[in-house]
Amino acid sequence: MALAASLFLRQSQSLVMTPQLMQSIQLLQMTHFELNQFIEQEVEKNPLLEIAPADDGGGGAGDHILVNDDRGPAESMGNEDVGEPDLYDNATMGSAGDASETFDGGLDNVFPDDAGPRTADAPELIGQWKSMPGSEAGEGYDLDDFVAARKTLRDVLNEQIPFTLSSPIDRLIAQHLVDQLDDAGYLQGNIAETALKLAKPVAEVERVLSSLQQLEPHGVFARSLSECLALQLKALDRFDPAMAALVGNLELLARRDFATLKKLCGVGEEDLLDMLAEIRKLDPKPGTRYETGASEAVVPDIIVRAAPDGSWHIELNADTLPRVLVNRDYYANVSSRTRRDSEDHGFLNECLQTANWLTRSLDQRARTIMKVATEIVRQQDAFLMHGVDHLRPLNLKTVADAIKMHESTVSRVTSNKYMLTPRGLFELKYFFTVSIGSAEGGDSHSAESVRHRIRAMITQEDPAAVLSDDDIVDALRKGGVDLARRTVAKYREAMNIPSSVQRRREKRALAKAAAS
Repeated sequence: MALAASLFLRQSQSLVMTPQLMQSIQLLQMTHFELNQFIEQEVEKNPLLEIAPADDGGGGAGDHILVNDDRGPAESMGNEDVGEPDLYDNATMGSAGDASETFDGGLDNVFPDDAGPRTADAPELIGQWKSMPGSEAGEGYDLDDFVAARKTLRDVLNEQIPFTLSSPIDRLIAQHLVDQLDDAGYLQGNIAETALKLAKPVAEVERVLSSLQQLEPHGVFARSLSECLALQLKALDRFDPAMAALVGNLELLARRDFATLKKLCGVGEEDLLDMLAEIRKLDPKPGTRYETGASEAVVPDIIVRAAPDGSWHIELNADTLPRVLVNRDYYANVSSRTRRDSEDHGFLNECLQTANWLTRSLDQRARTIMKVATEIVRQQDAFLMHGVDHLRPLNLKTVADAIKMHESTVSRVTSNKYMLTPRGLFELKYFFTVSIGSAEGGDSHSAESVRHRIRAMITQEDPAAVLSDDDIVDALRKGGVDLARRTVAKYREAMNIPSSVQRRREKRALAKAAAS
């Protein structure tokens, strides 16, 4: 068969990932903080975009949906009338200014401390000194300039070192040791290596380290957990031989081997429990109190409330909804002054397209979040009514099929999004749990609800009859949950619950102390 070149014309469809489509997908998984940063960047680049003020009359107007028992969402919007000004205010509004000008209302001669704002002592220095009286007349001052910076652990230690060490050489050694501290306040460097680098005897470095270990917060410059606890006990004047034996055998304490600890410490049951109570009051990481990382409050994206008709009222949190406006008046005014074939007109058209795309993407993002949240609430209605014991197993495919979207879209929506419910604040991914089979062939159980059952059984167990993992398996099977012993052990360890042997030792000791 002869080979020949030929031309064919075909028509086909394909999905092309444009930059705007990729950006729309990324908007779905952005947090509230990331979304605000992205919008601020777009507003800086696009002259047609504006951020509407929070008090623009929206009054927290978000999408509202009522989830009915027949699975039919019904939209509801509410508007409140704005009250008219008070008649008394209208009557006195014009005369207040004239009266204050007619009569002398100054308090300078009577109450000097209550006088009005003073004029600047040196007007020519107002631009250089924001804190001078009278500087309010200029551009204003930034309040951040007057906020005290948060002290770090190194700042606190450096303030105390000059009062503890008088020799300049000792201070240099101390500064080198301060640089080797981690965030928890532990000394990570080796004393021998430090002495070799500084060309000083090891004994001299040890002496400086001993002085530094007396600084506050107590427990810093420790090289192990035992030494950290010992330093804090010494500061409290509670480091006796019995406590030293206890701190030196923390591995036995972790295993709840109270019998061996009583022999090593030479104390009775009640004294040992008192020593354990003192150990619990100590700080194993004294340096973490000076962490400089900013703590961010979690803001819910969806708010769920109980409706009067027994359904659930779902709404997007108005505080997290971005308010972006397109200034079309500015576009019409500027475009009328530019030629259609000029670069300025092309730039305006591009900005208008970008602005329209952003507003549509934000609207679509809000609608998608609302769809996913509505389906989650419908699926987990029993959880909202009765608690975590009734949390149903749920996966992304179930929600995606119900709202006719792809699983990847649902996954992006549930990332870093939070829902405020009558049961508390939960991440959307909390409602998606693994399914555990039923022992009686009934409905499956959620892994989270099973963990809650295990925790509740262990909390309520009798000190004289501590439940083993096999006992927990039997109790769960009687409750209709088919779970293997190794799975129970895995869940228990994930919740930081000790084994039955360790719990039996601890609870028996506490019971004896309470009886005596």
